[in-house]
Amino acid sequence: MVHEMYERWLNAQLDDPDLKPELESIRDNENEIRERFAVALKFGTAGLRGVIGAGTNRMNIYTVRQATQGLANWVKTQGGSQTVAISYDSRIKSDVFARAAAEVLAANGVQVRIYPELMPVPALSFATRYYQCNAGIMITASHNPAKYNGYKAYGPDGCQMTDNAADAVYAEIQKTDILEGAKTLPFAEGMEKGLIQYVGDDCKEALYTAIKSRSVRPGLCKTAGLKLVYSPLNGSGLVPVTRVLNDIGITDITIVPEQKDPDGNFPTCPYPNPEIFEALRLGLELAEKQNADLMLATDPDADRVGIAVRCKNGSYELLSGNEVGVLLLDYICAGRIEQGTMPKAPVACKSIVSTPLADAVAAHYGVECRNVLTGFKWIGDQIARLEAAGEVDRFIFGFEESYGYLAGPYVRDKDAIIGSMLICEMAAYYRSIGSSIKERMEQIYAQYGRYLNKVDSFEFPGLSGMDKMAAIMDGLRKQPITELAGIAVVKTQDFEKAEETGLPAANILTYALADGSTVIVRPSGTEPKIKIYFTTKGADLAQAEAKKEKLAEACKPILA
Repeated sequence: MVHEMYERWLNAQLDDPDLKPELESIRDNENEIRERFAVALKFGTAGLRGVIGAGTNRMNIYTVRQATQGLANWVKTQGGSQTVAISYDSRIKSDVFARAAAEVLAANGVQVRIYPELMPVPALSFATRYYQCNAGIMITASHNPAKYNGYKAYGPDGCQMTDNAADAVYAEIQKTDILEGAKTLPFAEGMEKGLIQYVGDDCKEALYTAIKSRSVRPGLCKTAGLKLVYSPLNGSGLVPVTRVLNDIGITDITIVPEQKDPDGNFPTCPYPNPEIFEALRLGLELAEKQNADLMLATDPDADRVGIAVRCKNGSYELLSGNEVGVLLLDYICAGRIEQGTMPKAPVACKSIVSTPLADAVAAHYGVECRNVLTGFKWIGDQIARLEAAGEVDRFIFGFEESYGYLAGPYVRDKDAIIGSMLICEMAAYYRSIGSSIKERMEQIYAQYGRYLNKVDSFEFPGLSGMDKMAAIMDGLRKQPITELAGIAVVKTQDFEKAEETGLPAANILTYALADGSTVIVRPSGTEPKIKIYFTTKGADLAQAEAKKEKLAEACKPILA
């Protein structure tokens, strides 16, 4: 079957000229053929994601067309506007895949609203809501290495697709022959017929207005004199982030030149993830030369933002996503109370793997903190519930430890544009009162305790990787852990047992230890990795780190 499919692709008239030479080059390589054809990319709530190349297990125009035909079939059963919004980032072939998706939708009589230039995840979520679409498509692989691309599918609320919708789309995809099953209409013809239209400036301006309306202290930045170094990491953040920052009065912005222009090869940072030092290295070097107050970087699809802050000695310190999430929650709560703009019964949301320090901060300000499953769609789901009850204004902030933040209901995914705006406003505010983000973080630790949150990732590459991960999780369920590093496990939660957690079933195990530490084991939903999340608390950082190291060492044999 594998070789039959390979031969079929090899002998077909393929539209993408890059595919045939790749297929020719692997003619005698059994492993490479199996890598491409033994399985198909599976469509789930995260859509598709894979290495760019030829085959059913790769991202190419045929996997995109097949997925979009499945999506079109589903849309046609949904009534409503019969419209799909599309955006794309700077990754290799992102624009090609976006146009391919538009051509399939148009051929099926589905209206398309596509951005005329690359725009980030929050812009796609916003356009989906603005045009009252049935669905949205974002072509991106987020912060994966350059060889990857992906296809994120969104529901009519601008949130990533629900399980039920994704299952329905996947069922339609499986009925669609990958090479010949998708209908297509040339892009230009789709434009002529009015089936494909570009997203208008009215939509873009409405997004910027919505973001700026969530400012905690409007006008503050115009006089604060904040000096910023910013890197879009060769992605889609440059235009929207600088536009909003300029509008609120932050104009002293130096862009990292090597990372300014869109480039899917990511030449200066092979792993364009603002969570890791190497991606921020050039920005940090520039910040030191410029003596900037703050350095920030957004990932390629601009839904995550990472920061480094200047310390008193002139050096720069990277803050974790948990720390920035806590700082923003603290800033929004204190600022909105001070300004008299805090809603009644305010709600904040975070993922279960994000720091419990946020729960403590929320409680201090009288804010309800809702803990949800990993994946920003679950925060979006909480916003939708508030909206359905006519209480959407109660939502003030949501975050994930993986550098994703949202402060408002205008989109239903994480947004590095508003994240960048609020981080800069927060920095400007602390600067204006003779303090700093770093000092405020230390004050928070002094008040609530020195929490430490760390994530270790274990990769399981290749076709056998997913099976290995499943076996590890199965083993942990069959032989429960009773102690780690000599510390007793006092409570185990299996999130596959929805009746016990009150949340939808998920492949996550959490362990509460006798000393107050927690360990969470979770396979990634988008990559062949198992992640272990450690939370420790100590009298100081050294004590918290020592606890974490002992726990991490004890966990290694479990994942062998």
